Amino acid sequence: MFESLTQRLSGTIQRLRGRGRLTEENIRESLREVRIALLEADVALPVVQALIERIKVRAVGQEVLKSLTPGQALIKVVRDELTAVMGAQASDLNLNVPAPAVVLMAGLQGAGKTTTVGKLAKHLKERRKKKVMVVSCDVYRPAAIAQLQTLAEQVGVLFHPSEPGQRPEAIARAAIEAARKQFVDVLLVDTAGRLAIDEAMMAEIQALHAAIDPVETLFVVDAMTGQDAANTAKAFAEALPLTGVVLTKTDGDARGGAALSVRYITGRPIKFIGVGEKPDGLDVFHPDRIASRILDMGDVLSLVEQVERDVDKEKAAKLAEKVAKGRKFDLNDMRDQLEQMQNLGGLAGLMDKLPGIGQVPEHLKNQITGKEVPRMIAIINSMTKKERRHPAVLNGSRRARIARGSGTTPADVNRLLKQFQQMEKMMSKLSGGGLKGLMRGMKGMMGGRGPGRFPFR
Repeated sequence: MFESLTQRLSGTIQRLRGRGRLTEENIRESLREVRIALLEADVALPVVQALIERIKVRAVGQEVLKSLTPGQALIKVVRDELTAVMGAQASDLNLNVPAPAVVLMAGLQGAGKTTTVGKLAKHLKERRKKKVMVVSCDVYRPAAIAQLQTLAEQVGVLFHPSEPGQRPEAIARAAIEAARKQFVDVLLVDTAGRLAIDEAMMAEIQALHAAIDPVETLFVVDAMTGQDAANTAKAFAEALPLTGVVLTKTDGDARGGAALSVRYITGRPIKFIGVGEKPDGLDVFHPDRIASRILDMGDVLSLVEQVERDVDKEKAAKLAEKVAKGRKFDLNDMRDQLEQMQNLGGLAGLMDKLPGIGQVPEHLKNQITGKEVPRMIAIINSMTKKERRHPAVLNGSRRARIARGSGTTPADVNRLLKQFQQMEKMMSKLSGGGLKGLMRGMKGMMGGRGPGRFPFR
């Protein structure tokens, strides 16, 4: 998300950084570039106008012009205002009510509502330590009920059954009663969607809302619809007392206009953003972190949280102990590290949160396809146990056999072994306690592939 916006803004920012002094004229010039970038990112026009005006008021005043580092000060103003327009701070679910806390999910058909229910159930169960039940009130699409049941089984939460012939209000009331009996903390209610907003749909969901009086009413919207996402959210906000928005399919939206428009147009906070189809692809929406990503400052805090959450601490501790004792780092260890990286979203997932990624040439970023890490793991899996423990035995014929077995080329196998040797050197430096040596090793590893080369292009 935000790739095109980040690319446009990062060029403007780079020019500002070198300025010792800013004048009203070059501030106006910079804001013109920011305006064009926002419009190209499909941000709603009223949002662009309000955002530019707020930045201009702060930028042309004393705040920037009398700053010791005016370029940096203007960047901070832009970041602060981007954060403000998206909601200033993360908005959590209000679950501080007598159990079960009922959360109603609304949205158009195809926005990813049912998938989001499964993701949110997993999020609440694992990160909030809640006992969760899900129920489908979509009586028009029998597949939706079966889909939600499958998702509930995948993420390990309770599922309340329903039938296409039932009335949505009756289903929801029965689910609430079942949730009380089973001491459920949170009940997530999935609803029917339509291909477009119509009176019948609104009347039905209003009746359902009145019948169950949910503590949270979340509107699920496809980020790829751009400005339409904000307009659709506004229509729902006028019909229902929405408490928040969930943006889905953000990994397919290179522009990011919806994220910048929804909060301003609807007045409702974005609470979560969905990425991909996997059950763990739901993140809390942090406006300040998103603003940093838009301005190519990265999102290191989210990356640290993700590492803390998804990295296997037991494996990490074993490797640390092995290295500390001076035992040899082998290809089994490298495979473990690659699998941990894959759990974090692979190279593509990590790149999105790293500072300065907007400065990387587009042709190099395009080399990162998401297949790099799985391919490296496949190469190691094609080796025998002896070869993984003792890579020195890997002669030409063995490498050719491994390439055939993993569907790669001998050159790919050679590249992996070269990276292994660099990692092995780093680990040996670490076991010796030499921090300077380790840093030299890392520098060598980054430069070992030559300028502008990624592994397994």
